[in-house]
Amino acid sequence: MEPKPNALVLYDDPALEITALAVRYRRANGPVMRLVNRLGGSFEAQFALVPEAWRQQIEAAVSNALYVAYDMAGRAPELGPRGQVAAVMASGAAGGVGGLATTLAELPVTVTVILSTIRAAASEAGLDPDEPWVRAECLRVFASGGPLSADDGIDTSFLTARMTLTGTALQSMIAKIAPKLAAVFGQKLAAQAVPVLGAVSGAALNAAFLSYFREMAHVRFALVRLAATHGAEPVLTAFREASEPARILRA
Repeated sequence: MEPKPNALVLYDDPALEITALAVRYRRANGPVMRLVNRLGGSFEAQFALVPEAWRQQIEAAVSNALYVAYDMAGRAPELGPRGQVAAVMASGAAGGVGGLATTLAELPVTVTVILSTIRAAASEAGLDPDEPWVRAECLRVFASGGPLSADDGIDTSFLTARMTLTGTALQSMIAKIAPKLAAVFGQKLAAQAVPVLGAVSGAALNAAFLSYFREMAHVRFALVRLAATHGAEPVLTAFREASEPARILRA
């Protein structure tokens, strides 16, 4: 029987698992995001054209959404993979109706559902998502690049430091994550305004965001598990090498 797409697959050889993780990492941007990136041009440039007051509103809304989602962690209802997709699609569709106002209103729902998906990935990797340091790592997944950004990546420093977020530490982390995530959602807003992308709805974009961060979480927590067994440095080295694009050698 073929394993489910998001099921945890264990390998006897860690090198094989790291290679599989690297492939999963490279494929994190699905067809919707590839379409958006291909047709939409430079979304960072488009987001820069958004009035400063709007950008500040988006960043403040993202910060609030992260606080709400972190506080709700473990208390949100279990929706399952299909339910999570349905929830973010419904939220994205509702958010796309009235422009900025409705987009800001739907952010807490979308971010909370995505964080729930990230927590599920931690659980599948054998971690307890209610442990303080795992809760911190779940939040840090949001800093793993972004589905519309050119600098997608996994912050591999997490393998060497297990942190607990309380008070000032939580505020500091959210302050670092919020601008990047605000740019992601702001770019989505810009993408929805491009006429040629009219068929790519807020629902589809939210589903793509969910898929992206879910994949980043699966890779991240699998690396955490491997590092605990084989050591952080060799795991990171192998992952970096496996993630690099193949070089074309000229004769």
